[in-house]
Amino acid sequence: QVQVAESGGGLVQAGGSLRLSCAASERIFNNYAIGWFRQAPGSEREFVAYVTWSGANTFYAHAVKGRFTISRDNAKNTVYLQMNSLKPEDTAVYYCNAINLSTRRLHDEFQYWGQGTQVTVTS
Repeated sequence: QVQVAESGGGLVQAGGSLRLSCAASERIFNNYAIGWFRQAPGSEREFVAYVTWSGANTFYAHAVKGRFTISRDNAKNTVYLQMNSLKPEDTAVYYCNAINLSTRRLHDEFQYWGQGTQVTVTS
């Protein structure tokens, strides 16, 4: 059962910005750290960033650190990914889900992904 829905992707020129949204079920939002992942054509899905359940801690992949910011709005059960200074290599389908903080992969208790949201950055 899919418990997340991503939105906010689009087409943007290099150097531009986008804000992605992740609407999560109450079960996920209230109990798990949430991560953003991305998958480019021909590549495996990779970790981008996470925010802990409390919102007190965040962590970023080296490739996006300093450009992307993850945050959560507890009133809306939503996690955001603000993406600035976008590069063509950021082009991918972006996904959110509960995350295992040790492995930085999908949490063991979940197996389904949402449809993701496409981000395309042109040079």
